[in-house]
Amino acid sequence: MNNAAQNTAVNLSRRSALFNSAGAAAAAIAVPLAALGGAAEAAPVAKAGGPAAHSASTFTTRDGVEIYYKDWGPRSGQPVVLSHGWPLNADSWESAAFHLANNGFRVITHDRRGHGRSSQPWDGNDMDHYADDLAQLIEKLDLHNIILAGFSTGGGEVARYVGRHGTKRVAKLGLISAVPPLMLKTATNPGGLPIEVFDGIRAGSVANRAQLYIDIASGPFFGFNRPGAKVSQGLINSWTAQGMQAGHKNTYDSIKAFSETDFRDDLKKFDKPTLVIHGDDDQIVPIDAAGRASAAIVKGAKLIVYPGAPHGLTDTHKDKFNADFLAFAKS
Repeated sequence: MNNAAQNTAVNLSRRSALFNSAGAAAAAIAVPLAALGGAAEAAPVAKAGGPAAHSASTFTTRDGVEIYYKDWGPRSGQPVVLSHGWPLNADSWESAAFHLANNGFRVITHDRRGHGRSSQPWDGNDMDHYADDLAQLIEKLDLHNIILAGFSTGGGEVARYVGRHGTKRVAKLGLISAVPPLMLKTATNPGGLPIEVFDGIRAGSVANRAQLYIDIASGPFFGFNRPGAKVSQGLINSWTAQGMQAGHKNTYDSIKAFSETDFRDDLKKFDKPTLVIHGDDDQIVPIDAAGRASAAIVKGAKLIVYPGAPHGLTDTHKDKFNADFLAFAKS
């Protein structure tokens, strides 16, 4: 792809793509419903019942940070709380959230502080604050019997939540392509990644954050750099747009948070059924130092390995993931 095409892709928001021209809208409306039959059958839209409820809102944390969150599905459903990866936001969970909500679950996804539509505090961009924000969201909505899961950095947030706040409100836990136990290579974690890897991400963020995000999304995140990969420009554009919506300082600080935080003691406090899903071709968070290591620490954890799957398997393997996670939620 040439530079002009890249710039066009980065600057194209989903909103402008949808509403850019009346002709495009008309063409979209004209798509035969029969072509969508398989998807519609796989995820039937739940019927409305009772008074309408807000599907998105915000709240303010005790230290003054505004957190945006979505609240989908029937309010009577068992709550599922999903925490997103770096440098993304709640939109990255929309496929799974839609599927779960259409199957009767109440699904809450939030934009981590400094990400997405949440405010961008200069300080507090660390796992302790992330976990405490999550706890305050759960308390605000008075959620109980929660299925709590996190993707990538979100898995660290979930682990630290358990470490700091326990599992009294939790029924089940999920770690999806997640960063625990510890990403950084240390004397006690020889299988981790060297600090130079994360220094390189920091350097790329300072030099040209937009290009860094394009390179990650178009390369290792979805496995689009693998021979024969089916590249989705839509996924690349969405990932990059979400990243650029987050704060520069917030995403910079978060690199340290997701790479250097040691979650081993947090994982030892997991005392609920836990599902670990990881791809064995994850180039971002290698499975041996992450998914397999976490499953070995959490007593009774169920590990599902997706052969050949990349880091972003919730999109590249979404049918399988949605089916596996729904089965776990219903079990």
